[in-house]
Amino acid sequence: MKTDKTMKIATFNANSIRARLEIILEWLQKEQPDVLCLQETKVPDKDFPQNAFEDIHYHPVFRGEKSYNGVAIVSKEPPEDIRIGFDEYESEGTRLITAIIKNVPIANTYVPQGFHPLSKKFREKLDWLQRLYDYFNEHFRPDKPLLWLGDLNVAPEPADVYDPANLEGHVGFHPDERAALQRFQQWGFIDVIRMHQPGPGHYTFWDYRLRNAVSRNLGWRVDHIWATGPLAEKSISAWIDMEPRRAERPSDHTVVVAKFAL
Repeated sequence: MKTDKTMKIATFNANSIRARLEIILEWLQKEQPDVLCLQETKVPDKDFPQNAFEDIHYHPVFRGEKSYNGVAIVSKEPPEDIRIGFDEYESEGTRLITAIIKNVPIANTYVPQGFHPLSKKFREKLDWLQRLYDYFNEHFRPDKPLLWLGDLNVAPEPADVYDPANLEGHVGFHPDERAALQRFQQWGFIDVIRMHQPGPGHYTFWDYRLRNAVSRNLGWRVDHIWATGPLAEKSISAWIDMEPRRAERPSDHTVVVAKFAL
């Protein structure tokens, strides 16, 4: 049987999968990615709309909880070696799920938001990123293929926020968070979107509370697709799809997509 030698993969913070299910299903049927990683599904496993994905020939794996967090991977091929959380006893499994699809290891994360730089939750966010770094370092190698997708809740560079001067030091654009992400890059991850979309103005999140945030492009780039070198060098294209954010009753995030030659 002839197999496609490319992989089209995407990530989307749905901000409630049940509220955004129609948007997601329409996007999947139109764009036909091999893999879609979802965050903030906000639904316990027993209520995850598994049949809706299976009806359009996608295989979902997921872990969620009521009202908060939740991650899922839906893919055309059945995922293999599925792992939830950092280990089998992990209570934070609703923030991390990994699987192998098309022989490519994929990590889907919903990084804690952090609330405020002076809060306990901000310290917990940095600790979580450290734990993720240790997890990657223990289970993977930078000279082997690995994809890391999801809502990282950090804008890495000044070009990744609409007003870097005034937003400097805010949660999501704090020096300590950016330094944490730089460690992942030093380990071996490459920001795939930036390989293909340089410069400011490329955002993935627009706050509901800001008036006309989308039309004024008052955004943040906090949703990412990162790859280790062996995969990054095979990236064909990468882009941010604005249509889901312009849909009726949208998430405050939109979809990020990349395509790789395998």
